[in-house]
Amino acid sequence: MKQISMLAAAVLLAGAAVLPAQKGLTQMNVEQNTTTLPSESPHPYVGMWVTADGYIRHNLLPNGRYDEARGNRGSAYQGRYTIRGDHIDYWDDTGFTADGRFIDGVLHHAGMILYREK
Repeated sequence: MKQISMLAAAVLLAGAAVLPAQKGLTQMNVEQNTTTLPSESPHPYVGMWVTADGYIRHNLLPNGRYDEARGNRGSAYQGRYTIRGDHIDYWDDTGFTADGRFIDGVLHHAGMILYREK
């Protein structure tokens, strides 16, 4: 039993030594593919997205932050987002996470459909 515990500890330590290097490479690759950093021309999906009834409004800001309004409640949720291709990931400042996809110029997010505000 003691040999198994020592072996398990050795495996965990060996794995821990490898993880930081792998994590760093993964983060570097994701950051290179992320298109929400400020630039001279904003990402094409930056701007206001609203449900058909106008109740929910997502303002995707060019600095990688978003501000969501609901009904009369402005800034109901705020956080950051990243866009990779047509996929968007949200991280609310309270810790909530969500994602969505842009399909034919329409944002599909958490069961909602949002359209570019005109």
